[in-house]
Amino acid sequence: MAGRPRPAAVRGVRFVNVTWQRGPGRTRTGGRHDRSGRGRGLPFASAAYILFVLTVGTNMPTPLYARYQAEFGFSPLVVTLVFAVYAGALIPTALFGGALTDSIGHRRVAGPAIALSVIAAVLFCCAQGVAWLFAARALQGISVGAASGALTAALVETEPSGDRARASVLASAMITGGGGIGPILAGFLGEYAPWPLRLTYLAELTLLALAAAAATQLPKAARRGAWRFNRPRIPAALRRPFALACAVSVLGWAVVALFLAMVPSYATAILHRSDLLLAGTAGGMFLLFAAGTQYAVARVGIAARPTAGLLLLTIGLGTLAGAGGTRSLWLLLAAAACGGAGQGITFKAALTKVNETAPQESRAEVLSAFYMITYFGVGLPVIGVGLLAAVTDLLTAVVTFSAVTAPACLVVAVKVRTTWTDAV
Repeated sequence: MAGRPRPAAVRGVRFVNVTWQRGPGRTRTGGRHDRSGRGRGLPFASAAYILFVLTVGTNMPTPLYARYQAEFGFSPLVVTLVFAVYAGALIPTALFGGALTDSIGHRRVAGPAIALSVIAAVLFCCAQGVAWLFAARALQGISVGAASGALTAALVETEPSGDRARASVLASAMITGGGGIGPILAGFLGEYAPWPLRLTYLAELTLLALAAAAATQLPKAARRGAWRFNRPRIPAALRRPFALACAVSVLGWAVVALFLAMVPSYATAILHRSDLLLAGTAGGMFLLFAAGTQYAVARVGIAARPTAGLLLLTIGLGTLAGAGGTRSLWLLLAAAACGGAGQGITFKAALTKVNETAPQESRAEVLSAFYMITYFGVGLPVIGVGLLAAVTDLLTAVVTFSAVTAPACLVVAVKVRTTWTDAV
């Protein structure tokens, strides 16, 4: 909002009245970004690359959990806990990381976040027991929790033409695409390359070295004075639309968590053979379809798309349950494709809404709060699936998750269809 003074500090989350647009229309940032947007291409590309690499690294262990399980001798429940500790570390970090970014700048947050990911990769590479895995996953959670809001805000603020919609598409695609590439790359190296539990993380360290160089191109200027933590507060009149956007995102990422944490083992169970590349592909294909779908619908109106995405998630969950009953690889891949397309649509729509409504002076803080809520959808459901698998079996646990989550997607789809357009 050019021409109006910005407050020195923001006491909570505020929203501006922005409506969804159909067709190829774009929503542009106002003020100084419209006037000085040219020449921002390198910081914009750097933020996208760092976000991509951090997400690649967090999902590289996915197909390797079975190998760790055999080497260190722990149960399937421990697999889910190792996976979930990432979300447990990310959630509180995201709560503080956004406000810190708004105070000290994107570069000063992204640099330490990359360093933590380097330490996590070294711990994975040198792991001598399950405690090493827990520590590495916790550091990954802190890294992404601190950096995700900062880097998404950097994308919005350095987009060369001030196009928030394009920045939102790229941010969600980097997160989902990186999440898809990670398991497939690790599965390939784990199955066909030497030192499967070492080489994967050496490759990650190479990518992180380039990310550290890219971080020097990020904006470093702070927009506030000294950091002060403010608990995000949503005005009463805007709680429902914000909660609806978060519900859409949480459901999509709950299904992602299932595919990344449990579906590699699920694939092994239904096909009766162990193949790390197949296991990585089963998890990674979901997020690759999500990233591809986000670009496919980028130029199409998004007002009705959250409903379509939730319906695709429902179909994907039903197909996943069917794959267990028929022991069909093709149904498993179809579930990944359908569910991934649904997750891509829902996450893009939810992230775009938050980007468009977040005030410029506290955008990183608002985005971090959104990611914090979203990652509850990563940690809690997968722990429940692990607990159920421990007392029954993996196939029963996955089918039960599908039977509970699919109706929830339908309920939110109905709510979105009736209130989404008017929710801003």
